[in-house]
Amino acid sequence: QVRLVESGGGLVQAGGSLTLSCAASGNIFGIYDMAWYRQAPGKQRELVASMSTGGITKYVDSVKGRFTISRDNAKNTVSLQMNSLKPEDTAVYYCNADRRASRGNYWGQGTQVTVSS
Repeated sequence: QVRLVESGGGLVQAGGSLTLSCAASGNIFGIYDMAWYRQAPGKQRELVASMSTGGITKYVDSVKGRFTISRDNAKNTVSLQMNSLKPEDTAVYYCNADRRASRGNYWGQGTQVTVSS
């Protein structure tokens, strides 16, 4: 069993910054990808950023240049540094871990990020 717990969400003004953190615990052996998703009211959940064990990163176009995903394999954590936040970034952000090949996929409970204009 894998447990993911997000933290760091909150309220920030447009142009501000927040850093989200996700701590993984339990049977974390074999986790290949770590990612951040977000879901705003009335919208589908979307992939924001991901990082493989090998350090390959991907970002949705809307956050490129503003968000940075980082991963500490030794500490079993993944973070998302969010700069130059915009109101459209407002959403519940979820941490995700995947073993690939349908061997396991796990979600955190989510943390709210609200950006005021």
